Amino acid sequence: MQQVYIQFRNAEQVKRFVNMIDTFEVHFDLGSGRKTVNAKSILGILALDLSEPLRLRYDSDDARIIERISPFLLEKQAV
Repeated sequence: MQQVYIQFRNAEQVKRFVNMIDTFEVHFDLGSGRKTVNAKSILGILALDLSEPLRLRYDSDDARIIERISPFLLEKQAV
């Protein structure tokens, strides 16, 4: 299980993010605190508090995932 923290500034970034991860045959969970949604769901993500960093979890060692989502990664991952 991989875990990173990401943050979005607007709904357009959410749309770009979902389009990027949708190309992978991997399940992604995105959440904050106890609330978790399918990260491939734009509406699910928009239901989260986007003003806070979000925890992204997925089961894959594919380095391309981090490469693709790097624009959304928090610089400091120790959240």
